Amino acid sequence: MTQTGYKQFCPVAMAAEILCTRWTMVLLRELVAGSTRFNDLRRGVPRMSSALLSKRLKELEAAGIITRQVSPSSKQDVEYTLTEAGRDVRSVVESVGLWGQRWVETKPSLDNLDVGLLMWDMRRNLKPDLDAKARKVIEFDYCDLPASQKHWWLIIEPDGSVDLCSVDPGFEIDLMVTVDLRTMTSIWMGLSKVSDALADQSLNLDGESALAQSMQKWLGLSPFAPEPKRV
Repeated sequence: MTQTGYKQFCPVAMAAEILCTRWTMVLLRELVAGSTRFNDLRRGVPRMSSALLSKRLKELEAAGIITRQVSPSSKQDVEYTLTEAGRDVRSVVESVGLWGQRWVETKPSLDNLDVGLLMWDMRRNLKPDLDAKARKVIEFDYCDLPASQKHWWLIIEPDGSVDLCSVDPGFEIDLMVTVDLRTMTSIWMGLSKVSDALADQSLNLDGESALAQSMQKWLGLSPFAPEPKRV
């Protein structure tokens, strides 16, 4: 995939030429997590330029890791699907993530804060088993962010589908979560718990008591959160 590869027959070197170019592993994380459309992939890698994203997708397609499928009804409706080789890379992505959770120090992780990415990942991993017969709306108010970034809404429908809004959807709020971005990121990563943040008052919950009391249960944590830190 590159003109200046490692020039080694070793399978590690050959795989690294494909998987270890800049942004590729993070992009694979998004594909493995289920994102298939360009705009959804962009939300998962918000600091990656559209041009580089297009380039990496073409490289992964050329390597036989993904396929590109265009809808017969609309040429702009494109989906990127993992091939057998792409599905097989899941274990590689998971192993890298588990290693990072175990051995990368906490402080550097929490220096890389991104509210949009955090909320996107929370939406994707939410566990909406709330026995809800009606829509539930949870607003997050990030008290340390500017007005343009501080308000986010998770909308949980009775069928279990979850939507994310950064503009007020106009629905009645069932639970208001007031928190700073570092605290919420720490909870999402499994480095702290909802109860810890409530105890030190870095997190405040206002609204439906059942939602508030079960937040740790329904909150969409990182898939690596159960892995304990070793540093």
